This record gives sequence, structure tokens and C-alpha cells, in this order.
Amino acid sequence: MDIIEKQNVIEIDDAFRENVKERFIRYAKIYSTSSSENADKGIIPSTPQQFDFARELKKELESLGFKNIQLTENCYLYANIPATLGFEKTKPFCLLAHMDTVEEVSGLNVNPQVFKNYDGKIIDLKDGIKLDPSKIPALCQAAEESDTVITTDGTTLLGGDDKAGITIIVSALEYLMAHKDIPHGKIEVIFSPDEETGHGMDKVPLNLLESKFAYTVDGGHLGELESECFNAFRSDITFKGIASHTNNARANGMVNAISMAGAFIQSLPRGESPETTDGRLGFYCPLKINGSMEEASVSLFLRDFDKDNMEKRKALVEQLAFAAASSFGGKAEVKHVQQYLNMKEGLDKVPYVKEVLINAYKVCGVEPVMTPIRGGTDGSRLTEMGIPTPNIFTGAHNYHSASEWVSLKQMVKATEIIIELSSMITKL
Repeated sequence: MDIIEKQNVIEIDDAFRENVKERFIRYAKIYSTSSSENADKGIIPSTPQQFDFARELKKELESLGFKNIQLTENCYLYANIPATLGFEKTKPFCLLAHMDTVEEVSGLNVNPQVFKNYDGKIIDLKDGIKLDPSKIPALCQAAEESDTVITTDGTTLLGGDDKAGITIIVSALEYLMAHKDIPHGKIEVIFSPDEETGHGMDKVPLNLLESKFAYTVDGGHLGELESECFNAFRSDITFKGIASHTNNARANGMVNAISMAGAFIQSLPRGESPETTDGRLGFYCPLKINGSMEEASVSLFLRDFDKDNMEKRKALVEQLAFAAASSFGGKAEVKHVQQYLNMKEGLDKVPYVKEVLINAYKVCGVEPVMTPIRGGTDGSRLTEMGIPTPNIFTGAHNYHSASEWVSLKQMVKATEIIIELSSMITKL
């Protein structure tokens, strides 16, 4: 696809920036933490507070003039804005962001701190947390640009993942509805629950979607454009032994399943763990071990960008599990469960989906940074379902921690890119 020239003059003024900031802070204060335990049991949404956030968003979308707003029984919030007059035949597309926040750090009673015209000084938060720009390049950049930085108070996460994404989508579409001179087709929106639990697309209402392609707004630093992610499997290994009183263990032929499980974990390649890999390197990650002398289980994450390498990883897990069991005289069972697949293959089949986004970045003065995701998004699941979905940055940093912070300038720039993207799609 040839580079498309900038389509519109987008006027981002101080009032718009203030609106983006206040919208994000309002969202950040709403408790919406999800629960992996409940989601793994098939409970979607996994927590009632996600519905609380969804209902507040629904009211806001109604007040802004969004159309066909629906909140499903599984807490997916759908809405759309109609095409500009004369552009009804433009390809529709969907924008997605998730409403839940991660459970590892408290998301209750979030108290955002605003540093306007950030000057580069160390930011001291509660509980001894410091944000030091000399150690955080993105924060140093924010200081150089006198950006407005929004942080936690140090006692909770902030929720930029992904309330920054929701802020960007709502703000961009509010702008489009207020500027009827900017051409665009029908734009659909889905705000989903339980992305952080890995179940964000389990109950997605595809029946409501007309769009054949989409974009998640769930990335990090300015310029990140993600169209590639891990292939992900979970391996569940069960070791079966023979229980015996320890006093007569030798005579009774005791076989300790816990010892088998421990030996298996020790046999995994130490140089291929999450803490020893980065970039495009895959890994093995033991997540959980439990059981007794008679039966023990290990839950293991397998990650790799390459499908063939993933098959080799699965085969090695089986080999090591059976070897560990055999060495103790026990037995092992291995079950591999697919979690998500690399979205690259699906996106390569429809290159215009990414190319038009690259164009939107460039005409808005942002150089795309193609970053492979060392994880997955709702977009990777959607791509598997036949709706190719790359990922756009949000300006949020230090995800899943009490040191999380968001750049207002980067949020606003992502908003501008979505506005421009919406217009460029009319040329497809």
C-alpha cells in the first residue's frame, strides 16, 4: 500500500487534552479487578465490579450519542458510531479495549497523582516507590517534552492497562462525532471483561459485529505497533506414584510423585525460562505444583513465536516428564492445552489492515516500532477467530505494578492516530 497523505486537519486543543486527562482519571478510580480463579471456572465476568465499570461506561456512551449500545450478560459492552453521510459503504472496523485490571496488585481505591509539565525530578510515591527518570527512558522523554504524567500514589496499580485504551477510543470517537466534516465509515466498539485472566474473548458477541478487521488499543510506549505475539500452550503434567508409610518405604516399593515432579522441573532448560529470555526467545515456565506422594501435578506455560519450535517444546516436555517418572518407577501423563496463537499468520493474509495503521502513525508524526508481544492480547484471540487485529500503543508504562504511570501526550497522540486511521480506511 502506498503512503496515504494526511487526510484532515485535526485540532487538538487544551480543552481536548484536559478532557482526555479527566476521563482517564475518572476511569482509573473505578474498581474493576478480575479473578483468574473464577475465570478459569468459566465465570465471565469473573468479578461483579467489572459490571459496575461497564454500566458507567454504558451511561457515558449513551450521553455521547453512540448507537446500538448493548451490555451483554457476560459483560461485553458493544456500541457503534454510524458512517459519515456518503461513506456508508466504507469497510467497517472495530476498536477494542478491556475493562478489567490485573489482580496481582490492588486496584481498589486508586488515587491518581497528576504531574503537569513534568520537570524530570524523581517522583516519590508511598511505600518507598520512586520513579527515577535516570533509570526509566520513557519518563526521561516525558520530562524533556514537559509532558503531563499521571501516576499511582504507590499503594495500588493505576489501571492504564487498559483504561488508557478505553479513554483513547471514547475520546477519538467523541471527536469524530463532533466533527462531521471528517469522513469515516461505521466504527464499532467492544469493551471486554477478563482480558487479564486470559479469557477476554471467551464470550465475545461476534454476532453483533459487522467488522471483518479490528484494532486493540492496549500497547505501551509511543510508536509501539504490535502484530506478532507468542504461540501459547499450557502443559498439564500428572505424576502417579505409590504411597507407603515411610517406615517401610523400601520394602513396600514406595514411589514418590512429588519427587518425580521436582525432578521434572529441575530437568527443564534453565536458560529457557522467562527470567533468562527476551525479544523473540521462547521459554518454559512452571506456574504451579501441588499434590501428594501418590499423585502430583505441574502446570507449565510454553511460549514460542515459531509454530515448529512450539511442537519441539511440547515434545521435550513429554520426553522429560516420562524420563522423570521412569527414573522413580512411576508414571506420567501429559496434556497440552492451546491458549492462543501468534497473530502474525492471520495478519499476513490481509496486509492492508496493518499497512493502513502504519500510514496513520506516519502522517501523525509517529514512527512505528514493530514490537513482538511476549504474551497475548484479545487481538491474538480475535485473529484466530478470523478477525485480524493488531495492537496500538496507549502511553501507559510499568504495567501491573504500583509504579505504573501514563503519559498524557502519548494518550492524546494515540487518539489522533485513531481519528486519522478512521478517515484513511475510507480509501481502502
